[in-house]
Amino acid sequence: MSTVLHQAARDAGLAPSVLNSQPWRWQVHDDVLDLYADLDRRLPDVDRHGRLMTISCGAALHHARVALAAAGYEPAVDRLPDRARPALLARIHDCRARPATPESLDTCRSMQLRHTDRRLFAAGVPVPGEVLSRLRAAAASEGARLHQLPHQDVVYLGYAARGAQTVGAHDARAAAELHRWTHRGADARDGVPPGTVAGPAARPVPVRDFGLGGEAALPPGDGDDAGAVYMVVATAGDEPVDWLVAGEAVSAVWLTATAQGLTGSPMSDVIEIPGARVLVRSLLQPPGQPQLVLRFGVAPTAEPPASLRRPAAEPVTEAPDAGEDVS
Repeated sequence: MSTVLHQAARDAGLAPSVLNSQPWRWQVHDDVLDLYADLDRRLPDVDRHGRLMTISCGAALHHARVALAAAGYEPAVDRLPDRARPALLARIHDCRARPATPESLDTCRSMQLRHTDRRLFAAGVPVPGEVLSRLRAAAASEGARLHQLPHQDVVYLGYAARGAQTVGAHDARAAAELHRWTHRGADARDGVPPGTVAGPAARPVPVRDFGLGGEAALPPGDGDDAGAVYMVVATAGDEPVDWLVAGEAVSAVWLTATAQGLTGSPMSDVIEIPGARVLVRSLLQPPGQPQLVLRFGVAPTAEPPASLRRPAAEPVTEAPDAGEDVS
């Protein structure tokens, strides 16, 4: 079982994360897989409360569960199992044999295909209603709600995004942190490389330029965002366990979207800035706590370059010696 858990943790390294920070570490012991937040990878100025770090770890948790399902196992999961160790976010244990289904295998394949695409979407190609229903069902299966913003509310999301970007540009510490994670060097295995950031384009909702401006190396594409759908992953509560669940829902929704031929990107800046988040929350019916905004559409051309990842085994370790503090 240890080998299977190691592989699931390695596969989870494909999960999306804020600024591609990959803020997780895994520990395998006694047929148990523990997920910890890697506090050395937290973004204290961009993500001051650790919300996005925890959401990122939730996405990794869901990826690990998907990998286990594809390997023929159904695990039990305890979320935030030890109050004395808040960095211990989840424990996967009691993995019972259960035959893999075609759906679980398809979802696992989507982990390899999923990537962030910040380009304009294919012009005038809408997302089918049946696909939208599947995305909402994916979020619900993880205990979250997926709100699709109607056309008349997209303009307000645009206001929130522009306001968030203005506030962020005037926050010197947050801007410096963005710079560190977008100028990592050619050999970096984390962060946001300029080649994955789309250049300026007319959009109803502007995507973040990560402070790169003219340094963004990815052409925005020849399409438009007329067919884009903007969806908000929301939860009833707003505690760390809700952030973790939201991350699992983000992963479930995004992998479902990938399996359905969609591409997309997250919009975290409207969650990071309190005023923007308040505006997004006002758009939710029924009411909820917004945790992340996702934009989906049909890719206009060939796939853009993907962000690099840390070596798969790097964040995975065996249990430490007795008495070592891993919190």
